[in-house]
Amino acid sequence: MRSIWNGAISFGLVSIPIKLVNATEHHSISFRQIHTADGGRIRYRKVCELDGEEIPASEIGKGYEEPGGGIMPITDDDLAALPLPTAKTIEIVAFVPADRIDPLQMDSAYYLSASGVPAAKPYVLLREALKRSDKVAVAKFALRGRERLGMLRVVDDAIVMHGLLWPDEVREPEGVAPETNVTVRDAELDLADALMNTLGDVDLESLHDDYREAVEEMIAAKASGGELPAESPPAAGGGQVIDLMAALEKSVRAAKESRGEEEGEEVAEVTQMARGKERGTEKRKAAASSADAKKKPAAKKAATAKKTTAKKTASASQKQSAGQKESQLAAAKKSTAKKAAPRKRTSA
Repeated sequence: MRSIWNGAISFGLVSIPIKLVNATEHHSISFRQIHTADGGRIRYRKVCELDGEEIPASEIGKGYEEPGGGIMPITDDDLAALPLPTAKTIEIVAFVPADRIDPLQMDSAYYLSASGVPAAKPYVLLREALKRSDKVAVAKFALRGRERLGMLRVVDDAIVMHGLLWPDEVREPEGVAPETNVTVRDAELDLADALMNTLGDVDLESLHDDYREAVEEMIAAKASGGELPAESPPAAGGGQVIDLMAALEKSVRAAKESRGEEEGEEVAEVTQMARGKERGTEKRKAAASSADAKKKPAAKKAATAKKTTAKKTASASQKQSAGQKESQLAAAKKSTAKKAAPRKRTSA
């Protein structure tokens, strides 16, 4: 791969000669602008506004437009002479956890390649230190006429640098979120979770650009004079959501069918919200349960009162029975005494 920048990584007092290589590429199909009447190419020409002549790239330089409208020429030598330590150096300024980097700041990605044999040892040292620390390096570097922010991390056995936007280049999400108050029910969240679980994970390597493939097929058909591909039917859904619960349920079923799962197979436990008559039935059940709950304390009090009365009655009857027994014993003693008295007088 061709390098786009040569310099060094400044890691404290350690300097690592490296080459910067693009880590990504675009596969989108590019089109030319044409005159629709005759098919002629539309070209943009760089013309000097003073003499009207077309200027070749070798004669085009940079200039800064002053507030008064004048142009101040700026040469490459002027930019190279700036007192910036990052002009030819990727200067590491800190090591931070990866989650400290906002994904909104992510920009282009580059591979950092060790430049020459002497760079191999310090390159591997930095790579292994990043691996062991489980952190990323934040660095500053200059590229294409301006100083940039970068993040260094390890991918396989290579060090990758992601260009980062400066924090003040990321706009605040003002006016983006809905301004109206929206309440999401637990049942809706349960169905959303079920849909997420049904869709599951995906192998990113299996994803591809369907639009680019369709454009390539259309171009090949037009070039060969064949029949153009038939227009695809519009995707289902996409209109205004009237019943969110019904839409989520339908989405779960469709996701299961697309994965070849059976209708009866459970994907996640979903708590359904009752509708219509079911809601009325649930309300009546709830009211009956509430009434039963109120009756239970009264019933408990009545049972307690009955038990207390029964205990008192039993105690009174026991006392009465004891009194009767004592009276009977006293009467028996008196009768025995009367019978014994005449016998004594007779014997005298």
